[in-house]
Amino acid sequence: MTDQAVDTDGAKAPSAGRRPAAGSAPTKGQFLGRTRELKELRADIERAGLDTLAGRKAPRARVLLIAGKPGSGRTALAEELVRQVAESYPDGVLRARLAEPDGTPVPTERTARELLTALELPAPPGADAEDLSAAVRDALATRRALLLLDDAADAEQVDVLLPDTPECLVVAVSGGPLTGIADVRPCTLGGLDTKSALELLERFAGSVRITVDPLAAEGLVEECAGQPGALVLAGGWLAARPTSAVADLAKQLRADGEEGSASARIFRLTYTGLPAAAARTLRLLSLAPAGLVDPHTASALAGCSVGAAHGALDDFAALGLLRPVESPLPQYEVPGFLLPLLRTLTESEDRPAELQLARARMLERTVRLLVSCRAITETDSSPAREKLAGMPRALRFPNPRAAEDWLRIRQPALLAAARLAVADGELDTLARRLMAALVRALVVHFGTRAAAPELYGIHRLVLDVAERRRLPRERAAALLNLADLDERTGRTVAALARYRAALDAAREANDPYAIGRAMESVGGAHLELGDFDRAADWYGRALAQRLARDERLDAARLYGRIATAHTYAGRYGEALRNWRAAVTGHRRNGDVASQARALSELARVQEYAGRPEESLRTCQDAVEWARRAEDLRLQAALQLRLADTLDRLGDPAAAQLHRGAAERMLGDELPESSMAMEQDANACEIRSTSAED
Repeated sequence: MTDQAVDTDGAKAPSAGRRPAAGSAPTKGQFLGRTRELKELRADIERAGLDTLAGRKAPRARVLLIAGKPGSGRTALAEELVRQVAESYPDGVLRARLAEPDGTPVPTERTARELLTALELPAPPGADAEDLSAAVRDALATRRALLLLDDAADAEQVDVLLPDTPECLVVAVSGGPLTGIADVRPCTLGGLDTKSALELLERFAGSVRITVDPLAAEGLVEECAGQPGALVLAGGWLAARPTSAVADLAKQLRADGEEGSASARIFRLTYTGLPAAAARTLRLLSLAPAGLVDPHTASALAGCSVGAAHGALDDFAALGLLRPVESPLPQYEVPGFLLPLLRTLTESEDRPAELQLARARMLERTVRLLVSCRAITETDSSPAREKLAGMPRALRFPNPRAAEDWLRIRQPALLAAARLAVADGELDTLARRLMAALVRALVVHFGTRAAAPELYGIHRLVLDVAERRRLPRERAAALLNLADLDERTGRTVAALARYRAALDAAREANDPYAIGRAMESVGGAHLELGDFDRAADWYGRALAQRLARDERLDAARLYGRIATAHTYAGRYGEALRNWRAAVTGHRRNGDVASQARALSELARVQEYAGRPEESLRTCQDAVEWARRAEDLRLQAALQLRLADTLDRLGDPAAAQLHRGAAERMLGDELPESSMAMEQDANACEIRSTSAED
C-alpha cells in the first residue's frame, strides 16, 4: 500500500510515493521534515554490523528498515533517503513493490522477474521463484546497487532477494519489524514535526489561513497526529472550501469523536460532502486493478462518459483522495491507506450485483481497448480495421505508436485485471476474452519473444479457468501455449509433459486440430531430447491424422519432420523415402518455396548416404525451384553445396563456377564455408512445430 508522499508540490502534483515499475525513477519534489530520521538512517548505513564486530566480513547487504502505518509517509521517506545516497551506488537503484494495494503479498517470482528486467537480464518465462531470485542475487553480487523494497509483508520476501555482498544496500519499507533478518534496526515513523506539518497544510490551503490562526492550525495538526496522509486530506478539504477557516475543520473533527484514525475521520468529512454521483464513483475506484485508475477505468466503473470520469478523477486528486501518477497518459493511484475505507463503503452502500456489474463493465471496456490496440496495427482492408472504425472515437488510438505506448504504460493494470478476473470466478467468460485480447495485443506490439514472460502468466490464468470450468478445448490450448514457451526456453522435459497433457485434453474435447498439433509437438520434444525413434513415431501418428482429414499442407510438412528424425538417427533410406514424399506433397500443393527446401534436404541426405551423383542432380533441381521461389539465399547455399559435391567428384573447375555464382548472388554476405548459410537457408523441416501453427 503506497503511502501519501510528504513532498507534494500542490494538490495535483505527482507524489514520490506512487507505484513505480521496477527500475523507474520517482517523482522529485521538495521533501518536508523527517530530518532526525534521515540522519539516523544515513548513520546506520555506516555503522559496523554484528559480523564486523565479531571480526568477520559481512556476508550480505545491509538492510535499513523504515516501518510505519499506511499514511505515515514511509514510502516518501524511503525515496528521499534513496535520493540522498544514490550517488554512492554507481550501479543504480532498483525498485520493487512487495504487496498489492490490498496488502496481498506479491509472488517472489513476479518481483524477481521485474528486477531482472530492470537489470536488462533475461528472465525466462516459466522459471520458478527460486531460480529467478537466485538470478537476482547473482546479478547483484558483482554490483554496487541500492535496492528499495516497498510494502514488504514479511521478512521472507526481503530475505530471498538480499544481495550476497556488503557492497549493496537494501532499504525495506514495512508496517512493522522484519523478524528473521539479522542486524536490522527499524526506523519507526511517528507524525511529522509541527513546522513541517503546517507547511504541508499551506501547500493545499494557502499560507493566509494558517498564519491568521496559528493555534487552530497547530490544533489541526494535533488532531491529525502529524500523519502526512491525514494532513493531505485535511489540506484537500480546506482547498475545496476557500471560505472555511482552519478552526472549522478542527472543530468538526473534534465533534466527530475519537472513532477511527485521523485519516478515517477526515475522509468521512470529505466523503459526506461529495455529491451522490461523485461519492459512488469514488467508492467504485476501490475495484480498480492494482489500485491504478485511468479515465477509461473510471468511466466503465461508474457508467459515465470518459470526459466526465476524467474530470471526477482530477477533482478527487485535488481533494487528496487520489494520487496522480507521473505518466504521459492520465493515470492515478488510490492511496493504500484509503482502500480499506472505500471497500468498507462499497460493502455497506452498494449491492453485490451492482459491484459485479461495475466489474463487468470495466472488463468489457478493457477488452474493447485491447481489440482497438491491436486493430490499429492492421491494414486498412482488414476486418479488424473495419471493426475499429465502428468503435466510438474514445476507444480508438490515433496511430500504432500511441496504442503501443498505452499498452506499455497500462500493462501492470492490464495484467492485474486478468488476475483479478480469474480470481473472481464469476466472470470467466469476460476473463477469457480479456486474456485472449491481451495476448494478441502483446504479441502484435512487442513480439512473442519479448512478451514471453507476460504470455506465460496469462496462459497459466487461462489454464486455471479452463480447469475450473472443465473446458477441455481451452485447457488443451493453454497447455500447448505453455509447453511452447517451455520448449523455447530449453525446458524440454517440462514441455513434453505439458504436450502429453494437452493431447489428453484435446482428445477429451474431440478437437482434431489440437490433437494433431499436440502429437506433432510431442514428436518435436522427443527430437529435441535426442529420442529419434519416438520422434519419428509421434510424427507418424500426426501424419496419419492429417492424411485422414485430407490436410495436405500439414501432411507434406510432416513427411519432412519424419525424414529429419530418421536423418538424425542415421536411417538414410527411411529419410530419403520421406523427403521424396515431402517433395511430392509440396509440388501437389503448389508450394514452390517448400518444394525447393525439401529438395535441398533430399540432396543433403543423398550425399550422407554416399550417393554424390544423385545428390548433384537433386541439388540442381533444387536450384531451379529456389530460383522460381525467388529465394536468393537458398540459391546461393545450394550453389555452394554443388561446388563442394563437384570437388569431391573431382571437377574443381565446375566447382569454382558454382562458387562464383554464389558470390555474385550474395557478395560480401558469402561465408567462408557453406555450412552456416545452409543452416540458415535450409531450416526447412527441422523442429519448428509450434511456430508454424
